Amino acid sequence: MIKVSNLDVMVYRFPLTTPVQTSFGLMQDRPMVLVKLTSDEGITGWGEIWCNFPNVGAEHRAHLVRSVFSPLVLSTAHETPKSAFDFLTKATWVLGLQTGETGPLAQCIAGIEIALSDIFGKQKGMPLWKLYGGKKGDVPVYASGINPTNPTKIASTAVELGYRGLKLKIGFDKKKDCENLAALRQIAGDEVRLMADANQAWELDEALIMFDALAEFDLDWLEEPIAADRPKQEWENLKQTAPMPIAAGENIQGEQEFAIVINENILSVIQPDLAKWGGLSKTIQIARSIIASGKRYCPHYLGGGIGLIASAHALAAVGGDGILEVDINPNPLRTELVGDMLTATPGVASLGPMPGLGYEPDLAPLKDYHVL
Repeated sequence: MIKVSNLDVMVYRFPLTTPVQTSFGLMQDRPMVLVKLTSDEGITGWGEIWCNFPNVGAEHRAHLVRSVFSPLVLSTAHETPKSAFDFLTKATWVLGLQTGETGPLAQCIAGIEIALSDIFGKQKGMPLWKLYGGKKGDVPVYASGINPTNPTKIASTAVELGYRGLKLKIGFDKKKDCENLAALRQIAGDEVRLMADANQAWELDEALIMFDALAEFDLDWLEEPIAADRPKQEWENLKQTAPMPIAAGENIQGEQEFAIVINENILSVIQPDLAKWGGLSKTIQIARSIIASGKRYCPHYLGGGIGLIASAHALAAVGGDGILEVDINPNPLRTELVGDMLTATPGVASLGPMPGLGYEPDLAPLKDYHVL
């Protein structure tokens, strides 16, 4: 039983020298919203809430946690993190319909669930990857967040550090996209995977034209070539035409929605983001269904250290041939919180035997970035 006696939520921002570029906007800084729960036994649990866009999103979600979720979390004990997730989802469902903020509410619930899972694992004395059925606590990693401006330098660094894949952001300009992919393919060689993320940049006809240009780069997958909410017929057209596997999933929310895409023969790679929806308990359930369907489960993640650790636990718990996304850009909100997870062994995230998430974050080095 988990009974929470105290809830804290904190917002951090790390200013970027080089903004993170996507087809729909720039990230001028890296935000992070952390949730800290303390049980009546004195056990602490840590979670993270997705908050990248819009720029004010981090503070907004923190206020939602304090005003909406704190009374709910403190009001009731729960047998498991999953039962808490279901309770919080049901308790705020009408509020989401009324406000149109189903996304931010789901993200808050996801972060709270991660913190509850951390407590749950500590109660059981087991790391979450093992508690949820994993056989080993190591997963391969790939370098994400590679910008279209001068991508070769950071890609070369990633390969030197042992990363098993490189994912370039595209969807800006056909000539520039192809030049960058050619340069990264040369760096990657035959041993390192190469992926591209269009961030929903194209209409269907644009995506189909781009396929011919992208075919030569032997992509492991192309991520979100069109908007996530485009009709099924358009996604089927992509599947029939694409010379590479199609990936998506970070913008899918809910068990029914995931069940639809898992049962369809469209996506080859499905990428739930456990800090946007689901936390660990729901995402692991979805991930097992993805793998059982013959598709690849590759967690989506682009945030701070706690969510990255949780994503690694989810992947380690379910196994399969997935690979963990790691933003390769400098970000102390990540590196100061993950311990030696990314550095102990080149090319893998190593989670170890400690219970829960396995790390008790030291926030002192991040004090200059604490904004709320």
